[in-house]
Amino acid sequence: MLRKKIVTSIAVGAAAVLLMTACAAQSGGTATAGPAAKVDLPVLASFDPPKGAVLPAGDGKATCPAGLTLGYVGAQTGANAQLGINIINGVQLAVDQHNKANAGCQISLKKFDTEGDPGKATGPVTQAVNEADIVGIVGLPFSGESKATGNIFEQKGLVHITPSATNPGLTTNGWKTFFRGLGNDATQGPAAANLLTGKLKAKKVYVVQDDSDYGIGLGTATTKALGSAVSGSDKVITAQKDFSATISKIMSNKPDAVFYAGYYAEGAPFDQQLVNKGFKGAFVGPDGAKDDQFIKLAGDASENTYFSCPCIPGELIPSFKNAYSAAFKADPGTYSIEGYDAATVLLSGIDAGKTTRADLLAWVTSYDKDGLSKHYKWSATGELQAPTVFGYKVSKGKILPIGVIG
Repeated sequence: MLRKKIVTSIAVGAAAVLLMTACAAQSGGTATAGPAAKVDLPVLASFDPPKGAVLPAGDGKATCPAGLTLGYVGAQTGANAQLGINIINGVQLAVDQHNKANAGCQISLKKFDTEGDPGKATGPVTQAVNEADIVGIVGLPFSGESKATGNIFEQKGLVHITPSATNPGLTTNGWKTFFRGLGNDATQGPAAANLLTGKLKAKKVYVVQDDSDYGIGLGTATTKALGSAVSGSDKVITAQKDFSATISKIMSNKPDAVFYAGYYAEGAPFDQQLVNKGFKGAFVGPDGAKDDQFIKLAGDASENTYFSCPCIPGELIPSFKNAYSAAFKADPGTYSIEGYDAATVLLSGIDAGKTTRADLLAWVTSYDKDGLSKHYKWSATGELQAPTVFGYKVSKGKILPIGVIG
């Protein structure tokens, strides 16, 4: 069970409610959409990791055969590559810390780029599973590419832990090699609904989803959880640039908030165009949109944005943040710490003598230990037990954690 201590920057119950003026007509006669009140949500000041968390260095006494390798398979390039890069960096940090502490067990890391594209992922995955020195994989980051390649891992008996793919259907395929290192969208959907209607006090929510497996699954889960608060819905497509048709529907609907189920490459320009048309409500996106790239692409329009994410604010753990920043000259990103923990699970298995694919798979299957971000124990289908979902908001060009929302 996740153990945490959360300290908010202001006392509990002291969140201020700031009244806004009623919606006014904008030029051209279209009513400006927006809520009657805006809730100023407090920001977390700290997050304490579980005590006794397993770390990559272990006890520094590990020995293992030469040539053992872990792999990362997922986006390094492509429209949403930053989410993959965040994970790569976390994995690399874990491997580097392990190797520095364990002279008798040096593990290599090989990286395979899928561009985040389900249609291109089968090639890199096939290459990875056919390299005999690779005994475990961190990835794939996205749900669509995970769905397209799960059978390939299964056929080769190669364990893989995704730090970020959240479509619930991924654990219904009978795969024994797939493990999810976070909550799925059946968890995130209700949490996002709680953020919208509970914390942000939205009475009317317009739901927009993209055409990815991720967007479809999350849009469905969130819509169900919102119930009668859903005032309208629409669909967009991957790589869409012009959202004017959807925005017209939203402005006519006059919702308090918009929930977007998709990634930052489309979510950011959508939010920017929406704000430019006069929308004054909240824009809420999921983990696939939660990245500094969203702010860079949306500009000042992003100040209306909140995120749900089954990811832990790793930037609030000083030991992790400091090591990460020193290594990569940047703060940890979305799923950096989940990538770090996933690699640590595999590294700890190797340190325990589980150096074949079969043995490392058995190690993960029975794993029951604290990581730096959460407790890692999986169900028979590969779902993480006792997952937690956090909320985040954009403030002055930064993404800041606001606490547990589910």
